[in-house]
Amino acid sequence: MTATNSKPVLDGPDTTVEIRETFGIDAEGEVPAFSEPSEHVPRIDAGYRFHPATTMAILAGFAEDRRVLVQGRHGTGKSSHIEQVAARLNWPCIRINLDSHISRIDLIGKDAIVLRDGKQVTEYREGLLPWCYQRPVALVLDEYDAGRPDVMFVVQRVLEAEGRLTILDQNKVLMPHPFFRLFATANTVGLGDMSGLYHGTQQLNQAQLDRWNIISRLDYLHEDEEAEVVLSKAPWMGEGQNVEILLQMVRMASQTRIGFAAGDVSTVMSPRTVISWAQNYRIFRNLEYAFEVAFLNRCDEAEWPILAEYYQRCFGRNLEEARTPLWQRVSVEAGENET
Repeated sequence: MTATNSKPVLDGPDTTVEIRETFGIDAEGEVPAFSEPSEHVPRIDAGYRFHPATTMAILAGFAEDRRVLVQGRHGTGKSSHIEQVAARLNWPCIRINLDSHISRIDLIGKDAIVLRDGKQVTEYREGLLPWCYQRPVALVLDEYDAGRPDVMFVVQRVLEAEGRLTILDQNKVLMPHPFFRLFATANTVGLGDMSGLYHGTQQLNQAQLDRWNIISRLDYLHEDEEAEVVLSKAPWMGEGQNVEILLQMVRMASQTRIGFAAGDVSTVMSPRTVISWAQNYRIFRNLEYAFEVAFLNRCDEAEWPILAEYYQRCFGRNLEEARTPLWQRVSVEAGENET
């Protein structure tokens, strides 16, 4: 992975925005911002719902150069929360997913063979980490608790506010840009995963975890707020009887989360799943089948009776309807239904 060329950006924020006005949070104060967006500024999602405490933590990261780690279960909107804050600040934002394929040289840089004047030459290509480090960019490390050990030790030095980044291959020591910002997201808090939900995560070095100035926990939204989020992505759910159906769908998601916390089920419905359910409902015009393909088919069949009970509580209907065939095969020649 190498950095791409970008349009010139300002060397730092040149304006401020009001917290109350911009983010809808009952808090006084202003945050540095850029007056104009560049190509690396995320797009604004007008329907995004900001979690007040998490938003204030992220704003502290931007305004006060704090290293912020956002922890929460899948689908809570950790990465998008950081991106949407950056979008409203017009702050360039780059995301790197620390999966098992990202290595140290991918982050730092590596030698590459390029054509120059018709000849092949070896040239050092700077990685995204030093590229961001020297610019007014917010770098977001996604899946931070899944990073490889060699990658994590590269990050450890950068975590210090005045930390210098040493590029051994180039005999360089880089100083951070005054407006470089570092964030991360994780499903766990660095102590490993005992639930089995997040395979591939691992325990984090506690000395490194201690270098994060702010660790914010982000949980799922309240039912009414989650319904508004789904409605922003699926506006047809705000029409007629769909309004009540949407509330029932959100309650169903809440039931799975309560059941997971109690150890009754092993799979949780995220807001992303509820949105997929609503979108599938529009396509197939059958609520139970839409639920089956959005969520049920990835659940343990042994837990189906429990999920059926949740469904009965929320909708007053038997989930077995989800197994009823909606379509039949027809004979092309006869044009009649096959038996």
